[in-house]
Amino acid sequence: MEFNSDIQSVLKGGYHCKLCDIHVPNKASLDDHLKGRKHQKLSSVRATRKAQAESSLFVTGFARETSQLQLIDYFQHFGSVAEVIIDKKKAVYAIVQFSEIEGMQSAFSHSQHVLDGQKLCVKPREKKEFRYIPKKKQDPRNLHQCVEHLSQELCQAASVNEQMHRVVESFQLSEAEKEVRNLLVELLQGVFTEFFPECCLQPFGSSVNTFDIHSCDLDLSLDLEKTKTFQARVKGSSDQAQECRSEDIQSEDSILSDIDLFTASTAEVLDLVAAVLRKCVPGVHKVQVLSSARLPVVKFSHRELGLQGDITINNRLAVRNTRLLQLYSRLDARLRPLVYCIRYWAKQKHLAGNPFGGGPLLNNYALTLLIIFFLQNLDPPVLPSVNQLKEMACEEEECVIEGWDCTFPSQPIAVHPSKNTENLCALLAGFFSFYDQFDFSGSVISLREGQPLPVTGFLSKTVGEEELMEQLGKAGDCSLKNIRLGPVNLLDPFELCHNVAGNLNERTQKGFRRECEEAAKYCRSLQYQRKSTKGKVWGLVRLFEPLGGGTQGLSRDTERELAISIPFKAAMLPDSVRSELLLARGLFRQLWFKKVCQAVVGVLQDVLKCSVAPSDKPVKARVRQEELEHGEGTDCAASAHIGPVNEDVKQDVSVTDCTLPAGENGLNVQEAKNSCACPSSLIKECSPQDTVLVGLKRPLCRDDTLVSPPNKKQMLDSATMQPLAHWHCLLWHRVWVGRRKVRHNLLKSLREASKPEVGGIELETCVTKSIAQENEEAQKLLEFSMEAELLGCTDDTQIILKFTPGEDHGGLFQDFFHFLESFLPKMTEKLLAKLK
Repeated sequence: MEFNSDIQSVLKGGYHCKLCDIHVPNKASLDDHLKGRKHQKLSSVRATRKAQAESSLFVTGFARETSQLQLIDYFQHFGSVAEVIIDKKKAVYAIVQFSEIEGMQSAFSHSQHVLDGQKLCVKPREKKEFRYIPKKKQDPRNLHQCVEHLSQELCQAASVNEQMHRVVESFQLSEAEKEVRNLLVELLQGVFTEFFPECCLQPFGSSVNTFDIHSCDLDLSLDLEKTKTFQARVKGSSDQAQECRSEDIQSEDSILSDIDLFTASTAEVLDLVAAVLRKCVPGVHKVQVLSSARLPVVKFSHRELGLQGDITINNRLAVRNTRLLQLYSRLDARLRPLVYCIRYWAKQKHLAGNPFGGGPLLNNYALTLLIIFFLQNLDPPVLPSVNQLKEMACEEEECVIEGWDCTFPSQPIAVHPSKNTENLCALLAGFFSFYDQFDFSGSVISLREGQPLPVTGFLSKTVGEEELMEQLGKAGDCSLKNIRLGPVNLLDPFELCHNVAGNLNERTQKGFRRECEEAAKYCRSLQYQRKSTKGKVWGLVRLFEPLGGGTQGLSRDTERELAISIPFKAAMLPDSVRSELLLARGLFRQLWFKKVCQAVVGVLQDVLKCSVAPSDKPVKARVRQEELEHGEGTDCAASAHIGPVNEDVKQDVSVTDCTLPAGENGLNVQEAKNSCACPSSLIKECSPQDTVLVGLKRPLCRDDTLVSPPNKKQMLDSATMQPLAHWHCLLWHRVWVGRRKVRHNLLKSLREASKPEVGGIELETCVTKSIAQENEEAQKLLEFSMEAELLGCTDDTQIILKFTPGEDHGGLFQDFFHFLESFLPKMTEKLLAKLK
């Protein structure tokens, strides 16, 4: 295969475009990239630059006062001059560009050039290689560019505790910056009062919650409740309205007379706010209304101050959240250094801080809540739960906003100080260890309770609402909305139906867990805890290394396993399945494993037209490592396979026959069979002499009164084995090649009324069928085996599909696997959503 000079093959697989600095995994993606807008535009720019260089001259020797017009007049004698660029800052030189290359050649061939008595030095313009440099904001105080500046200062500190305090000093707003923001708020308050009498502009968020940084936006809430009352009072009496018109209601004639704040939508009010910003506030520009956001907002920038701001309407919950964070920060001085350091660490690891806003990354608010939740779960706790704060508040401090109980003390003196004496160095290491071992998919993080809640309480809408209201003690008659469950479930402290981390996807969650694991491992080393006597980097400096900057990240990439993860997502399941899993309680993972296996086989067999058959290779169910270490869980024997796979495979897939342990820590066989906690296909009766796990010694003592070791993690499942399944698959068609084009043509050929759902099962099945019809005879392209393993004890509940390539003469498996990485999880979710 021939490539131009821009494209080079990569040893690890795929291709790299040097012009665009982009890596693509396969030939099909490369073809799409070469035809794409970015590559075509950069190729055109490079060709233009090359043509300009070939028709340009480099000129020096003229006097500093020489003008651009003088140079143009002189070189016009040799040919048409397109442009003359003069640089007199560092040196006196000019670039003279001719319209045609002949003009450049004529001027260069001239033996001597003299302009105003000065002898000119004329040379061909130097030809430089074209390089694409993406535009980035060059803010010296931006967190992403502080590594080099901080490294030297942090290495000079005496301890990690001192390093953490220096991070706070480097990033927090100075008193002058705070004063500038206060002046802008006062200016905006004065302007808005003219148009919205008795309104109140309240700052919230990072600027005022004690976790401010140099680059943070100015978040503002425009409270119009009193303005509504004012407008109703004015309109209620024509006499009063007439009097006001002659006095101070002229602004009301221009805006409030044209809109009724009681009936107007938020978007309509924001349009008025945007108009006031554009026309009446000096220095404000780039005003934009985002009415389709979850919380509609007006964004603006101030040119002279270099500030960016957001204005929302009546955002009282956000203001109350800010007051809560202020209280927590005043309760314990260790919170601020932890927040600053962990936020910076998350930005360096690309887990947070999307410069364009939105996206599947953690925001600063979510990170702060995770840190507070960690501090609530220490022994003894550093910070109290929201419910505990509520009990410490007096009657005058009771607060209910939009039906949510937002009560907490206004002063820290009402809260008992923490008995926890751990230093900052230990707390930072503890944060990483805590979330490295946290069960994200099986838990819902609740700062109100100060402890994780089981996700099973949120699986069924009906039961979930009742349990949630009982567990969280929600006051008021506000109806509970359906909570958006995801890879990370983090409840807002007050608005209990809002998942603050609902924007995260599985990749972000995995990245967070992986980076926490790496950080926890590093924090156990002497390089973290002690200052280097040889002047090497230590402590936070190593911890803050950007993602990909060290060797650890590279080694993880090179050892990439051919595996696809399918996480447990309760929100994607129909209500009937969620109720069934809820009733299964501790065994919901095994039941969910069976249903996912059905869906995976359905995608491969029905949607992609692969041949799927149970593997002859016997697969043993794996016992949890933590139980093997303590000699528990040995009363089980398990073997697993899927089969037979045929037309009714979706109705009955046999998964992992296993024996559940009887006695105090498990269900006996008859109980499990009679309950809906575990499907019958998961249970196998066996005699006592059969319940021996191959490869393990029989425990010396069978005394049921033995107490588990104190450091043993609590099991979330009743079963002690992890189900496995194994298939052998054949691929007959190149279902990944040209799929987008075939899908587009199919949608164009169908009528609007008969078009299937874009990205749905029906459409993707038709796409595969169309691709298959292009080949008259089906032939085996490759074969591969696939193993499904359920993971989820104290870790996240997920199914890992491990692929092993078999016969592959055409070298197609890498391309096919890359296609499956995104296609298989999506289609599996679609099939799971259709389960009855």
